[in-house]
Amino acid sequence: MASSKIRVGLIGAGYIASWHADALRATDGVEITAVCDPSEAAAKGLAEGLGVRAFGDLADLIEAKVCDAVHILTPPHLHHLLAIQCLKAGLHVLVEKPVATSAEETAEIEAVAQEHGVRFHAGHNFMGLPSYDRLKGMLAKGELGRVSVAEVHWCLPLAPLRSGPFGIWLLREPKNLLLELGPHLMGFIVDLFGVPDIQSVQLSKPVDLPGDDTRHQAWRIMAQAGDVDVTLTISMVETIDDRSLTLRGSSGRARLDFAADTLVVERENASDLVLNPLRRQLDLSWQHLREGLGNTFTQVTSLNRKSPYALSFQGMDAAIYDALRTGKAPDARFSGASAVKVMTALDQALALVPADQLKAAATKAKTRDPKPTAMVIGGTGFIGRALTRALVAKGQDVRVLSRGRFGPFPDLPDEVETVGVSLYDKAALVEAMKGIDVVYNLARSLEGTWDEALEHDVGVAVRIAEACQEAGVKRLVYTGTIASYDMSSPTQKITEDVAFPDDMSDRNMYARSKAECEKRLMEMHRRDGLPLVIARPGIVVGHGGPLQHWGIGRWHGAGAVRIWGNGLNILPFVLIDDVAEGLILMADHPDAVGKSYNLIGEPMLSGKGYFDAIHSALGAKIRVSTGNLTLFWAADAIKHVLKVYALRRRGLTRPSLADWKSRAHLSPFVNTKPKQELGWTPEQDKARFVQKAIGQANLFGF
Repeated sequence: MASSKIRVGLIGAGYIASWHADALRATDGVEITAVCDPSEAAAKGLAEGLGVRAFGDLADLIEAKVCDAVHILTPPHLHHLLAIQCLKAGLHVLVEKPVATSAEETAEIEAVAQEHGVRFHAGHNFMGLPSYDRLKGMLAKGELGRVSVAEVHWCLPLAPLRSGPFGIWLLREPKNLLLELGPHLMGFIVDLFGVPDIQSVQLSKPVDLPGDDTRHQAWRIMAQAGDVDVTLTISMVETIDDRSLTLRGSSGRARLDFAADTLVVERENASDLVLNPLRRQLDLSWQHLREGLGNTFTQVTSLNRKSPYALSFQGMDAAIYDALRTGKAPDARFSGASAVKVMTALDQALALVPADQLKAAATKAKTRDPKPTAMVIGGTGFIGRALTRALVAKGQDVRVLSRGRFGPFPDLPDEVETVGVSLYDKAALVEAMKGIDVVYNLARSLEGTWDEALEHDVGVAVRIAEACQEAGVKRLVYTGTIASYDMSSPTQKITEDVAFPDDMSDRNMYARSKAECEKRLMEMHRRDGLPLVIARPGIVVGHGGPLQHWGIGRWHGAGAVRIWGNGLNILPFVLIDDVAEGLILMADHPDAVGKSYNLIGEPMLSGKGYFDAIHSALGAKIRVSTGNLTLFWAADAIKHVLKVYALRRRGLTRPSLADWKSRAHLSPFVNTKPKQELGWTPEQDKARFVQKAIGQANLFGF
């Protein structure tokens, strides 16, 4: 194996797969040869970009003998069986964290690897950072003195806890939150000090998922590792990003920011009382400057291909595959034996949590089978959840299309059924639409190139429409976006009569793709009689929506935002409940077919006014900066040139200056049409609007 490249396959083609792919392509002696995913579209999409074979079944990949090793990147509950299947086939395995759902499963994976003479690795990527190597070197040399305290923090907002999607593995059981995030923290402790003795676990900051299913957003674990007092802190509310490892020793305090790949050490000095604090702060200042400039240089010269997160995967892969190629013992940071220790410690922590805090709410007993006449595609999203519940409140049963069988409606088993259907399978869509009168298509796809948008957004929208026609659906309500409008001029009032530009090639991909969807669906309406109505919601706010709404500005964590533009013009806000009501009216009104409606609330708040209202209502002052849209456009133009000519990316579009200005929503909207034609009544009282949009929205999670 030392004389040829190690062939690696990716099992799972989701978000994390692209990070693994990029890191593997930067690793010496390795080549990616295959992608495997049950979703044929996902597997082909990633495989085509990598120029490798795509498989829909793991058995087929194994039989093809195109891999020496695999990275298992599926949801965690599948890791155990997939890893064992691959190890028994003689493949080396790297498993994304958590490597399994218990120490027992992890130990079984390691035992199978030993039995078959192959290696099992854990994807504890943050230990692959250059700064972590430096910290370990300092510790080994005794530069920190005798270490007495180790603190590891993972303080980063986890939006799905408050705004979904709620059907993902992460939220199915309370323990999954620790299993997902805990390996990063516990991995550091195990690697540095061995398996700790867990002494106490405290949970706080509860939040209720749909169906009064409580999850705790803060976990604190106290432990002892030899002479070292250990504290692990996880906080998932809206908070400033603090993902760090701090070691306190007799000679210094080292703080590793593993999200930024920086290491700063605070030391004592021998100066007198006057100069001592000055020298101490100057030393810290120099270290911060050095770390900041070093990171900036690395990212600029690599065109961001060596971001801290990317470097963590590259360091991990380099360590793993160098050992494999040269026949060395596996790197302890990523070995199967270490994975067993990490999962053992996490199991011990879970054993100390009161049973009632680890118990998911029981699904409400079903007393009858739903008889749905409405279908919501995208029903697990922000608008889809509100729409589904609004339909049920009006006495209607609903069929929700989802990628899985888990939906956010455990309290509505008699009224809502969740069906897993691929949006690429028209026959399955037609079958799912049997008995359905109204289909609400809220699906969206964010793609990087126009060809991808045509396949995964436009193609899907057309396929759903064709299925509606074949199934005899009486009405299709399609959700477009106001982003497709040119909103760059303050003098242009936007009504439904304002047409999108004929040439949308200089618009951002989302705006262009949604406009193309509308165009093709309206052609089907005129040509084939598709019973279509188009909705374009504004900036949707309210309970279940995110604090960090990118329709308002560019966010830098929960505490800072750069508003699109000067933040003084009134934004097209609309309450989530008003959007749901508008969509239902569009489905019910006999004269709505063939028309479009902009669901924009009454004029209420500017961008700055919105953040002033958050400060007033919740006592949270967010740092707000204005954004010069011309500078945004110019910076984006430079990035575009680098992506095309340096990174050789194809199919990218470059948004125009008008597109950037449109993000500020400079053009005012007129919402007369849905009010007059549909009888839609969005909230008119500003105080009530603010209360619903902010006061009752749980924006910060507590």
